[in-house]
Amino acid sequence: MSEERFDIYDEEMNHLGTATREETHRLGHWHRTFHCWLTRHEGSRQLVRFQQRHADKDTNPGCYDITVAGHLSVGESMQEGVRELEEELGVSAGFHQLVSLGQVREEESGYVKGKLFIDREVSDVFGLHCDIPLTDLRLQPEEVYGVYEAGIEELLALFQGEQEEIVAHGVRLVADNTSSPDHLRLVPSERSIRADQFVPRAVSYYIDVLQKLRSV
Repeated sequence: MSEERFDIYDEEMNHLGTATREETHRLGHWHRTFHCWLTRHEGSRQLVRFQQRHADKDTNPGCYDITVAGHLSVGESMQEGVRELEEELGVSAGFHQLVSLGQVREEESGYVKGKLFIDREVSDVFGLHCDIPLTDLRLQPEEVYGVYEAGIEELLALFQGEQEEIVAHGVRLVADNTSSPDHLRLVPSERSIRADQFVPRAVSYYIDVLQKLRSV
C-alpha cells in the first residue's frame, strides 16, 4: 500500500506541492490537520470528551489527546476532514454541524525511532455537541485506546494549574478472550488525569479550546 501523501506549504501557506507523510515530517513541511472536540451537557454540567492514544503510536503513545484529529490527505478540503469522526469513533456528522473554534499553528521537533521528526501543522479546530453514549462508540483500535470525559470547569482548573488531577470516566478497549484473541470490546473505565498526561502542547491551546467549547 502506498504511503499517504499530504499537500505541503511554506510559512505563508503558499502551496508547494505534495510529499509523503515521512518526507513531510522529516523535512518539516507545513501541512494541514483537522481537530474536533466533542462535548455534551448533563443537566447544568458540561462535559468534554478526549481520547487516549494507542500505546503503539509513533508519537505521544498512550497520551490523552483531542477527541478526534487527523491529517488532510492530498486534495482534501477541511470539510472532508469530518471523515475522521467516523474513522476514529464511529460518529456520523456533517461538516455543517461543527462549530469553528479557530485555527492554530504548531511546531514540534524531536526524534522518533532514532529519526528526526519535525512537525509543522496548521490546524482548524472545531467543536461538536454529541450525546452518543460512550459505550456506543466504535473505536479505531490501531489509533484509539479509549475515550474519556470530564467536566469542562474541572479540565480548565487542571490546565490553569488550579487542580493537580481530576477524575474522568470513559471506556477503553480490551481483548475479549471469550471468542477470538483479536476481538476487542469496550469496558467502563475510570482514570485520575493530570495535565502532563495530555499530548504536549502550549497550555494556552487547551485553555482557549475549553473556554470556546462553553458555547457549543
